[in-house]
Amino acid sequence: MSQSPTPLTYRDAGVDIDAGNEVVERIKPLVRRTMRPEVLGGVGLFGGLFDLAGRYQEPVLVSGTDGVGTKLILAKQLDRHDNIGQDLVAMCVNDVLVQGAEPLFFLDYFATGKLDVETTVNVVAGIAKGCEIAGCALIGGETAEMPDMYPPGEYDLAGFTVGAVEKSKLVDSSKVRSGDVLIGIASSGPHSNGYSLIRKILQRAGNPLDMEVGGVKLADALMEPTRIYVKPVLELLAKHDIHAMAHVTGGALVEKIIRVVPKEFGLDIDTSSWPLPAVFDWLQREGNVPREEMWRTFNCGVGFVLIVAPNDVAAVNADLDRLGLAHWPIGQVTPAHGDQRLHIR
Repeated sequence: MSQSPTPLTYRDAGVDIDAGNEVVERIKPLVRRTMRPEVLGGVGLFGGLFDLAGRYQEPVLVSGTDGVGTKLILAKQLDRHDNIGQDLVAMCVNDVLVQGAEPLFFLDYFATGKLDVETTVNVVAGIAKGCEIAGCALIGGETAEMPDMYPPGEYDLAGFTVGAVEKSKLVDSSKVRSGDVLIGIASSGPHSNGYSLIRKILQRAGNPLDMEVGGVKLADALMEPTRIYVKPVLELLAKHDIHAMAHVTGGALVEKIIRVVPKEFGLDIDTSSWPLPAVFDWLQREGNVPREEMWRTFNCGVGFVLIVAPNDVAAVNADLDRLGLAHWPIGQVTPAHGDQRLHIR
């Protein structure tokens, strides 16, 4: 008579059920702080509920999804997980903002090999903080523990947001004209782009993360969370006729701004019109990075761009000053000259 096999449980697969339950209980109050009146049902349902009734006459929903790339590797190296969640939110909500949409709610996906309670709670706390800054509700998420997929200590993040804008107020670049001015709004640092190159430069330089760059430690400059532009830009949209906007992420100055300009126009961008922040200056010098590669890889100090008519520049600048956002006129819209639509100097 054959012996019965030993009974198996989920824990035998390496999944820590108790840690998962502890994470859920600890993040509930963080999530509750992000709630908006339109959220129905609270935390913990199978699907998040959001009531649009009465807020919009002709709502257009705008969705966005993103991650934070290899900045996660640097976060692990430094054991600093408290701000990486804000990066995740920023990458998504700043994207939907480009069409003039107010981010309404956010969902996250956190995947790891084995749940570390403190790391997970710190990451979700950063996501909740980002949602509070953006004014959107953290309406749901998923925490997945997959020991066969991720080595110990590794995790990955993805986020998804939905925003809404009145159809009549959708920013679709149709108003862009030759002569329009590009106003660049300051970034807070590299944001969440270019970290594969950043880590190569750090490695070659001997990882001098404690050295001072521009008055702060290099580690702090590189881990500064992505700026969330939602509330100030929505305020600008309520007062001014913004013709187009761009969120400067991967592809940076070379690809992102030209994307929102109709094909019959080009762009003339003057990189001498704003100061190159110290962290980018260090990266360029230490990595011997060519100027063209800097423009292609990093935001170089400009994280968001507004395109406005020349007559509106003074008023927009005055409001940006009032909102405390550093900004510069970085170029203008020009007629397109064949395939040469982008001139960066």
